[in-house]
Amino acid sequence: MPWQPKDLMDTKREFVELALREGANRRELCRRFGIGAKAAYALLARYAQEGDGAFKARSRRPHVSPTRTLPAMEEEVTSLREQHPSWGGRKISRRLRDLDHAQAPPPSTVTAILHRHGLITPAASLAAQHWQRFEHDSPNALWQIDFKGDFATGQGRCYPLTLLDDHSRFNLALQACPRVAASAVQPCLREVFLRYGLPMRINADNGAPWGSPRLAGHGLSELSVWLIRLGIRVSHSAPYHPQTNGKIERFHRSLKAEVLAGRSFANLQQAQTAFESWRGFYNHERPHDALNLQTPARRYRPSLSSYPQTLPPIEYAEGDTVALVKWNGEVHFKGNKLRVSSALLKLPIAFRPDAKVDGCYDVFFCHHRFMKFDLNTLAQAR
Repeated sequence: MPWQPKDLMDTKREFVELALREGANRRELCRRFGIGAKAAYALLARYAQEGDGAFKARSRRPHVSPTRTLPAMEEEVTSLREQHPSWGGRKISRRLRDLDHAQAPPPSTVTAILHRHGLITPAASLAAQHWQRFEHDSPNALWQIDFKGDFATGQGRCYPLTLLDDHSRFNLALQACPRVAASAVQPCLREVFLRYGLPMRINADNGAPWGSPRLAGHGLSELSVWLIRLGIRVSHSAPYHPQTNGKIERFHRSLKAEVLAGRSFANLQQAQTAFESWRGFYNHERPHDALNLQTPARRYRPSLSSYPQTLPPIEYAEGDTVALVKWNGEVHFKGNKLRVSSALLKLPIAFRPDAKVDGCYDVFFCHHRFMKFDLNTLAQAR
């Protein structure tokens, strides 16, 4: 099967980086990328000979010129800054080295050049602060998902859907959606799962379409029910604390500064084209400060847990009392009618006795505990 024409260069580069990871299952990667083994191994062989030249036309301009002078290097520095106004000395210096500029100046020199050319304002200097952030030890332990607000296009609103791996900051999805709804999110997530596999946990904001433990239905939306059935643990940021999803909030700042600021789009398709171009650059070329100036793609590898063709059966432990959820999210247990979530319609949930408190039960959907039920409290109320 041939390579797909959509974002071909970035797709090939992504495949090679993942296939060269230690222990990578190349046959599984071929299936996820929709290519044949022959095409895959031909690309890997060409990459071994040509490096990045394997991703583009064979005739390329060399990055380095032996006659380059200091004024020419300053021009390179200022050009990168103009292309990426939010980049500082460390990023530009690293990017020049990644582009094989043997005489690339150190970050301090780049910063001096930017000051000399009036490309760093005092406000930008004050805003440049270093933060120590917690991160998970391995890829796919946690993904963060959110919408980056919305903006107008010539044919309606655009809601950018973003999905980020916590460990590597690898951007798994950047989708121009027409609305904030499960019907827009689920197809995008399905494509991501088919390519990269399943994460252990996904953390989302509170509210639609993710659900929230503080809202009716105990946080179980149609989308979260689907994720839980896939075996993914679903969690939510604390209300009014966006820093819980801090990495994706920082990603949104970069997206705004490097893609959205000062631009307008005729429609969703035009916005998506811009998103795909920047996503490939962000994952594979743009140095990341939080990663010691590595690119996210260098730290990411696909999940070993593949997306199933059919949802697995729902099973509970021996000793659980299983009940089927009826219309309006109602369920009956020990003579009591409870309201859970209408997203669980016709699905079984389990009441599991609390080992420490008699008459108290934890209520589960698959592996997910979403509420507690206390018969003692009901008895007192009566």
